[in-house]
Amino acid sequence: MDAVYTHGHHESVLRSHRWRTAANSAAYLLPHLKAHMKVLDVGSGPGTITADLAARTGHLTASEVSAEALELARAEVNARGLTNVDFTVTDVHALDFPDDTFCVVHAHQVLQHVGDPVRALREMRRVTKPAGYVAARDSDYSAFTWYPLLPELDEWLALYQKVARGNGGEPDAGRRLLSWARAAGFTDITATSSTWCFATPDDRAWWGGMWAERVLHSSMARQALATGAATEGDLRRISQGWLKWAAAEDGWLSILHGEILCRA
Repeated sequence: MDAVYTHGHHESVLRSHRWRTAANSAAYLLPHLKAHMKVLDVGSGPGTITADLAARTGHLTASEVSAEALELARAEVNARGLTNVDFTVTDVHALDFPDDTFCVVHAHQVLQHVGDPVRALREMRRVTKPAGYVAARDSDYSAFTWYPLLPELDEWLALYQKVARGNGGEPDAGRRLLSWARAAGFTDITATSSTWCFATPDDRAWWGGMWAERVLHSSMARQALATGAATEGDLRRISQGWLKWAAAEDGWLSILHGEILCRA
């Protein structure tokens, strides 16, 4: 059941994750939030979505699997002056809360990294009040699409999937969320999808430059080298491919996400 987090917390990774907001990453959930609600944010990361959700609800608990990771969210929440947030270290496979504690349990880009997503969803359901919401959004790497069709980016995708699955995760989680929710016992499920798109020069420079750095310096890079999935030369070639894509005037990339909104 244990899985290793593929991305890690290198600055290039956090640069990407801090770009995320409730508006661009949890729009499917926002219409259902009310000011009185008590929320659990599972895998809060650097806390930008966490803080956005806290600003819209009565109380929010931010959770992570380690104290070090949780400090990232705490820094963001404190910087915004929010006072309705507490913080806890817990594992989504065995959440340290009583049954029926929260109105909403939310997880963004979490289930793709856990060892047993069905068990995780059962736990999320257990701690949700009757008629409350369990919400999850995950990307689906095989559904990413881009132009120009660069072989280096094909190599990147194959390498990422190999490393992520070697870590016990499922990088094509987006398409599986509905089936995982059904296996977890949910019957009232709204399944949707949404995308991020990077096509302007500034967006390409940011996204391509970020991945060019991540391929060389993040936890994924170390894992790829340690397992023999790639060589230093491979990583440099893939990194240059991301820069080549970013510099292309007709460069375009779309990232698909699956979403589930489940009634407990």
